[in-house]
Amino acid sequence: MTISEFISQQKPERQKLLKQIHEIIVKTDKSVSAEVEPMMGKEMIVYKCDTFKYGLASAKDYMSLHLLPIYGSPVLHAKYKAILKDASFQKGCINFKTAEEMPLSSVKDLMTDCAKIDLKAIREKQLASRTKK
Repeated sequence: MTISEFISQQKPERQKLLKQIHEIIVKTDKSVSAEVEPMMGKEMIVYKCDTFKYGLASAKDYMSLHLLPIYGSPVLHAKYKAILKDASFQKGCINFKTAEEMPLSSVKDLMTDCAKIDLKAIREKQLASRTKK
């Protein structure tokens, strides 16, 4: 399934916002490629750079933006939890129902911050530190 097909299958009132968030992600973080894949029991748009970095999903009652960079960065998590006060934060994802809960200007700032995080370099450093023990 293509990304356009995935978005077109979502609730009509969600399609524009999902498309806009998708476009922000691919324009802001050039390190990722996007595909529709199953994850956590449902299909979503998965953004990878050798490994999972982001996911954009539409569940029954809300939409979710999964962000591995905020999962690993308490500073980023706290920053955007304070900015996106109407959204529901989990460890590594943000759940939202409307564009008002997830303003596009804040999404662009969030993605700009997340794009700076090189997950591959972090993982290589972790593996290197384990082999030294």
